[in-house]
Amino acid sequence: MFSLRMLLFPLVALLWQGCASMSSTPWKGAVQRHTAELGFRNWIVIAEASFPAYSRAGVHQVPANAEVPEALSYVLQTIEQTQHVRPNVYLTREMRSMSNDVAPGIDEMRAKTQQALAGIEATSLDQESLMSLLADANRSFDVLVIRTNTALPYSSVFIELQPGYWDAESEQQLRERIERERKKSPSP
Repeated sequence: MFSLRMLLFPLVALLWQGCASMSSTPWKGAVQRHTAELGFRNWIVIAEASFPAYSRAGVHQVPANAEVPEALSYVLQTIEQTQHVRPNVYLTREMRSMSNDVAPGIDEMRAKTQQALAGIEATSLDQESLMSLLADANRSFDVLVIRTNTALPYSSVFIELQPGYWDAESEQQLRERIERERKKSPSP
């Protein structure tokens, strides 16, 4: 009996440790799961704490015990591991224009967000415009909202997913080729 306990104790401890590590960051597992399912025209929002909750079907909301830059870094790494999508990142224009005087900590948040982008170019749009784009996209496509602990206004990051193996230039060339072929072929 003593030898059985000696064998079982390490096994139980290992299982306990594995379960504890999984529960400390369940949002990361959800991000991996959802990102694998998302494709072209889907959106991911790394949201600050007061971002509105959506009740619409197709919106998956994941609470993250993290700040925006940490969640952004993880999401971008997860997207990078896929081959089927790439990120088109949007930051709010308001965040770029705010100062520490009105939002203490915003300068550090901007710097950490830029660092998390790891060289990815981000487009700045008014948050209202981004919310409209998101609402429009959600009429037909899924949205993943990762709600963080960040308590700074306009610090949410919006990611529109694009095909990972096809870009706008390739699409334009294809459309031009189709148009040339259409003009050469007699109409029925």
